[in-house]
Amino acid sequence: MTDIPEYEPIFGTNGIRGIPNKDLTVEFAQEIGKAIGTYYGKVSVAMGRDTRDTGNMIFNAVTSGMMSSGANVIDLGILPTPAVQYYCKSKEIFGVVITASHNPPQFNGIKCIASDGTELRREDEEKIERIYYEKSFEAVSWEEAGTLKSDPTSVDLYLDGILSHVDVKKIREKQFRVLVDSGNGASYFTTPALLRKLGCKVVSLNAFPDGKFTSRTSEPRPENLKDLLSLMKNGAFSLGVAHDGDADRAVFIDEKGNFIDGDKTLCLVVRSVIKPGSKVVTPISSSDAIDEICHDGKAQLIRTKVGAPLVSRTMIDNMAMIGGEENGGIIFGEHQYCRDGAMTVALILNLMAVGGKKISELISSLPQFFIHKISVERKKDWKSLEPSIISYAESNSKDRSDGLKIYLSDGWVLMRPSGTEPIIRVYGQSRDEKRARELALEYEALILGLQEGPSAE
Repeated sequence: MTDIPEYEPIFGTNGIRGIPNKDLTVEFAQEIGKAIGTYYGKVSVAMGRDTRDTGNMIFNAVTSGMMSSGANVIDLGILPTPAVQYYCKSKEIFGVVITASHNPPQFNGIKCIASDGTELRREDEEKIERIYYEKSFEAVSWEEAGTLKSDPTSVDLYLDGILSHVDVKKIREKQFRVLVDSGNGASYFTTPALLRKLGCKVVSLNAFPDGKFTSRTSEPRPENLKDLLSLMKNGAFSLGVAHDGDADRAVFIDEKGNFIDGDKTLCLVVRSVIKPGSKVVTPISSSDAIDEICHDGKAQLIRTKVGAPLVSRTMIDNMAMIGGEENGGIIFGEHQYCRDGAMTVALILNLMAVGGKKISELISSLPQFFIHKISVERKKDWKSLEPSIISYAESNSKDRSDGLKIYLSDGWVLMRPSGTEPIIRVYGQSRDEKRARELALEYEALILGLQEGPSAE
C-alpha cells in the first residue's frame, strides 16, 4: 500500500478563513479555486458572497481558478450563506461562498457547499487540499474554459422555500411589528423582504451593504447591539432580530428590550418540533436545558463537537429533523440541513402567532439555564495549556471530546480553541446567571495566567 503524505489542513471548522493579501492572498485563492474546480469537475457551480470589501477580489480569484478547470460559475451576488446553500440543494449543484461569517471585517473566507446544500464533508475538503498541495490542477483548453452567468431567481427561490414551512396566513393576521438589524451584512435585503411577505410591519437598522461593518461588528452579541436593544425598550415592537455577517444565524430581543440567548431560542424551537422518538443534535456547548426538554418530550439527544457542519452531518446520518448551536444557529431539517437565520426568524414568528403568546412568555416557560461566554486571545498552543487546566480541576469529571469540559456540582465550564479565529472560547453554564459568569471568569483568569508563564510549545 502506497504511503499517503500528510498535509497541513487548509479548511477549518467552517471553511477557510484569513486576512486578504496576508494569509488569504489572491494567488492562494486562485489556486484553491483551481483545486475546487478540479475536484467538482466540469459542472455548474453556484457562488455567492457577503458584503465584505474584499469579497469581489477573493470571488474573482476563486472564480478564475474554477473556470480555468472547466467549471461554469453561476454568480448569485451578495446573498446569505443559507440562501446559496438552498440554491445548491434545489438545483442539485455544488457551491462556493466567499464569507468570513461573524469574523471582523479584515477577514474573509472560502466555504465549499455540497450538492445537497450542506458544507462539504471533511474527507472531501481533504481531497481538495491534496489537489492544492500536489498542484494536480485540471487545466482545460480555451474551448472548454468555464463560463460566468448570473441567476436573479435565487432570492425568491429561497424566501418561498422558507414560507412553505410556516403558517403564513396566521402570521399575517397578527401584523407583528419587527425591528431587524442586518448589521450591514448579507441579510440587508432578504430578511426585510421575508418579513414583509409575512405581513409584518418592518423597521430596519443597518440595512445597507457595508463591508467594513462600521455601524456595528458582525457578531450579534448584546454588547454589539446597543442601538437595537435601546430601540426595543420603548415597547413599540413585537420582536427584535439581529443577524451575523452572512446571516446563517439569528438572535432575538423580546418586546421589553431583553436580549434572548441563542441557547434559549434553540430550546424553544426544539420543544415545538419534537415528538416521542425524535432525534435532536447539538454540540457540547449547548446548555443542559435541551437535555431536560428532550427528556420531557421523549426525544433522543445526540451531542457533537462544536461546528455547524458536524451538527448537520450528524443530523443527516441519524435522520434528525431539528438541531443547532447555542449561538443562534438553528438547523431545521425539513427546510435544509444547515444553519439558516431567516428560517429561524420565520419559525419564531410562527410560534408567536400559533401560540398567541409574546416572545417573553414563550422564553419564560423554558428550563432556566444560563451560559456566559468569553473569548480569550490565544497566545499559546491549546495543547500546552490543557494539562495545567486539568490539574487545576483534578477532582472534577471531564469531557475531552472537543477542548475541555469540566463538570461541577452547580454547572460546567467548556474551553476550546476556536476553529475560525486565534482565540480560546470559554463557556460557563449554571442554573444561576451570576454563577455562570463567575465560572467563565474563573477559567478565563486561569488561561490568562497560564499564557503569561513560560511557553510549553
